[in-house]
Amino acid sequence: MDAEHWDIIRAHQRAWPVQMVPLASDLGVKVYCVDAWPDNVSGRIYRSALRGGHAGYVIEVNGAHPEVRQRFTIAHDLAHFLLHRQYIGEGIYDDALYRSGLPSAMETQASKLAAEILVPQHLLTAASNQGIQSPEALASVFQVAEAAIQIRLGNA
Repeated sequence: MDAEHWDIIRAHQRAWPVQMVPLASDLGVKVYCVDAWPDNVSGRIYRSALRGGHAGYVIEVNGAHPEVRQRFTIAHDLAHFLLHRQYIGEGIYDDALYRSGLPSAMETQASKLAAEILVPQHLLTAASNQGIQSPEALASVFQVAEAAIQIRLGNA
């Protein structure tokens, strides 16, 4: 991932929770909610000159999923955009376990970067310094699932 993308991400990591739709937009990716998907589909990313942002990509998230799930799905698919763009092809669907058909190492990379985007170390440290330390409390302030906090704490 290049320095320009990191600069954009860091600009959105000044306060918690990191706002994912504006971040995606600044990275050139347009985000939409889809209400007609089955529960076992979390989201997808694909290329579209018509519906995409200035980079030409679209992320769709399952509108029936809880907000914390949608936020992680956006971050996870942004990670694919940043790390694995050459593999997106006609699109990548993420199932409920964030498996897309890509190799598991790529899915692990995408999940780790997603957690890093949503819960950057400097904000995690700031929260801890303010007495926000339990995984439940951290998940609440960062608007993520506890699993994302566990990833950032190195427990997953």
